[in-house]
Amino acid sequence: MISENLLKVKANLPSDVTLVAVSKTKPNEAIMEAYETGQRIFGENRVQELTDKYKALPKDIEWHMIGHLQSNKVKYIAPFVTLIHGVHNYKLLKEINKRAKNEGRIIDVLIQFHIAQEDSKAGFNFDEAKEMLEDDNFSLLENINIRGVMGMATFTDNKEQIQDEFRTLNNYFQIFKSHYFKFNENFTVVSMGMSGDYEIAIEEGSNMVRIGSTIFGERN
Repeated sequence: MISENLLKVKANLPSDVTLVAVSKTKPNEAIMEAYETGQRIFGENRVQELTDKYKALPKDIEWHMIGHLQSNKVKYIAPFVTLIHGVHNYKLLKEINKRAKNEGRIIDVLIQFHIAQEDSKAGFNFDEAKEMLEDDNFSLLENINIRGVMGMATFTDNKEQIQDEFRTLNNYFQIFKSHYFKFNENFTVVSMGMSGDYEIAIEEGSNMVRIGSTIFGERN
């Protein structure tokens, strides 16, 4: 079933869109079924679960941390994480840089923007991100690589609202690309869209989607 779902999702994705299979709360057997169908990028939202799965599963898996990450937990995933999606403040960015340096690594991250009309979702607003990138201290963070932006739309049936929020994030990406990352060929990622809204997200410029229940089935 997982294998069929995965192939169906992949068949509908444009070739330039990266699929992150969201495996949070799912057992290793479910991840291995997706793995054996060719999927190599998986997303987790809890540090403990992520580290346990990293230890137990094949080492060519790219693990993405997609959930809310606390600064004091960064050290556990710094040795192996491929991409951290939800960098929602400067303090967290500094901690990732510090831990990456300790590991002799450069860690890829995405700047998370608050685009939804829900206070529960974290992220920078436009001015905060601008201020951070223009701060002299920012250039001292040599062990992080900002790959792009990430955001989550409001959980609503209002398609126009979702479109508008995704469009806002893509606009932010274009502005930051032209102003701050013009000569950085790695700044390419617009991570938005989940099982319920990824088709809209792709229409609005997403090139990385985080899909869980459509592949693995509903969570208990």
